[in-house]
Amino acid sequence: MTEQADIDGIFTAALQAFFSSGHDAARAQLDALLQAQPEHAGALHLRGLVALEAKEPGGAAYWIERALHVRPDPVFYNSLSVVQIRAGEFVEGVHSARRGLELARTEPFLSIDTSILAFNLGVALQLNDDMEAAEQVYRDVLAANPVHSGAHNNLGLVLNALGDVEAAIVHHRRAYDIDPANLEARSNIGHMMLAVGRYEEAWPHFEYRWAALGNNRGERGARPAGLPVPQWLGEPPTRPDARLFIVYEQGFGDALQFCRFFPLALDHFGSVGFNCPKPLRRLFDDSFGERYPRLQLFDDLPADWSDWDCHSPMLSLPMALGIGLQNLDTAPHRYLRAGPQRAAYWRARLAEVAPEGVPRIGIVWAGGKINAHMDRMRSIAPAQIGRLLAWPRAQWISLQKADDEAKALPIPHPPNVTDWMSEIADFADTAALVEALDLVIAVDTSVAHLAAAMGKRVWLLNRYAGCWRWLRERPDSPWYPGMRIFNQSRRGNWVDVLSTLIEALEAEFPERAR
Repeated sequence: MTEQADIDGIFTAALQAFFSSGHDAARAQLDALLQAQPEHAGALHLRGLVALEAKEPGGAAYWIERALHVRPDPVFYNSLSVVQIRAGEFVEGVHSARRGLELARTEPFLSIDTSILAFNLGVALQLNDDMEAAEQVYRDVLAANPVHSGAHNNLGLVLNALGDVEAAIVHHRRAYDIDPANLEARSNIGHMMLAVGRYEEAWPHFEYRWAALGNNRGERGARPAGLPVPQWLGEPPTRPDARLFIVYEQGFGDALQFCRFFPLALDHFGSVGFNCPKPLRRLFDDSFGERYPRLQLFDDLPADWSDWDCHSPMLSLPMALGIGLQNLDTAPHRYLRAGPQRAAYWRARLAEVAPEGVPRIGIVWAGGKINAHMDRMRSIAPAQIGRLLAWPRAQWISLQKADDEAKALPIPHPPNVTDWMSEIADFADTAALVEALDLVIAVDTSVAHLAAAMGKRVWLLNRYAGCWRWLRERPDSPWYPGMRIFNQSRRGNWVDVLSTLIEALEAEFPERAR
């Protein structure tokens, strides 16, 4: 039998290995310890933390739940809450954090900083979209610990989601002042300032946008890898033929919005390069190729940077160019084009399903799934969008790429709904189809940017306290003159938005006298 002193020594060594990032060594020591003493609660808990760091599927919860079975402990409940949050099990994460807080309050001899448990309770509530409850929890954390940087930052996010962006800025600033290493807070300062139109003030903070690029499990983004040439910050180039490489980042919608700055960059440089994602390549060739021969599109980043003088992340261009709301119109606002032959093909197809005089309206009701929480907030369920598609005086043209069955319309479609998206390979094809439409109605997704940048009329269905680029509660967009925005007045309420939209359709396309 292994002596208790040996058990204690193994556990201490495992702890040291874990906190030194020696997870393999810690795992081996803990497995040996648990073979000798299967109900060592501390070892079971630590084994769960090792599984969490190693991303062992299902492993972390298994070990921590075993530890809790042996000895209920607020620390163990806190760890279980974190595991559940990262797994997207937010309701379970709320339950575990609350159970840990209850245990800590009723069993005061169990020592734990309850602000840690309360903070994780706030995170679980926030990610479960219970913003009012999350707000109260974060305020309770700050009442106990006013210099909790993470609580200030998350409270700012919650307040923004509840519609108070100015209060959000205050808390993000406080979070960053308390902890200058909290770059997510600095990124959020930038996002919130952009949302209220303070562009010039916002851009330097927006440079840390990568820190807020999280997912639906509470994890955050990583700093981009450094490049061997300096970032262009707007300074005059050192020679007339200097070359700038623009680096693609984030999503297709961002690229479609920010490629408007390519011509302005060409005003400063002899040539400009861009690593263009394949789904955008033909569209950008059609749109920029003939007009801007000094713009070069590449499949990837350069293997050899010696031909390039500097680089710019794509979303950093407006900072370098000194763009604010007052001079945003110095960049083109109608800058994307459909290929003429492809557009003629889809125009002929549309003529077969929509006679002359019948409005041809494109429709997109759901976003992608890069971030499940954001996707849920900005998307409209097919059952709800069916109310709009029942409006009889249009031929509805689906522009929706359904990445899962839950977003697909029921089959068969009504006669006034046409779906050719299985024939659409990339954004050049989508642009060609959009070119022949009278109107595009879309939630906040890349197709809205595409159609608006082509100069088409776009009616945007915008979630409450939506993305910074649509500002706050505006019915129009300084980015796209042809856009009309229908904003939610309450979180998650698409019913009123669709009612207003149908009234607008009635006014825009009145029934013709027979």
